[in-house]
Amino acid sequence: MRCVPRAATTADVFNAIAEARRRDILVFLADRERPVGDIVGELGLGQPSVSKHLKVLRHVGLVHVRREARQIFYRTNAEALRPVHEWTQNFERYWRRQLTRIAERAERKTRSH
Repeated sequence: MRCVPRAATTADVFNAIAEARRRDILVFLADRERPVGDIVGELGLGQPSVSKHLKVLRHVGLVHVRREARQIFYRTNAEALRPVHEWTQNFERYWRRQLTRIAERAERKTRSH
């Protein structure tokens, strides 16, 4: 079996969010912008690790960056997650159909008893 090399984590949004810590950072930054120190404190990650993850997220456009004096603030760029949202909609339709089938079976079972 031939191994296909995995795409670099900085290649696109999908690869960037494949890392759980990056997803945690995006969730933490979703409601408002925050400095690196807040991310470090809240998520319990080392500052070098957070900086590395933010660099990847910046590279693919998943975070907005704003500098104020010596401090840098980050915030999730939800619009950049659109490709992920559109892709997951395929599965959303699947689960909706599954839930409808379950509800129909439950109704039939209730009526038969």
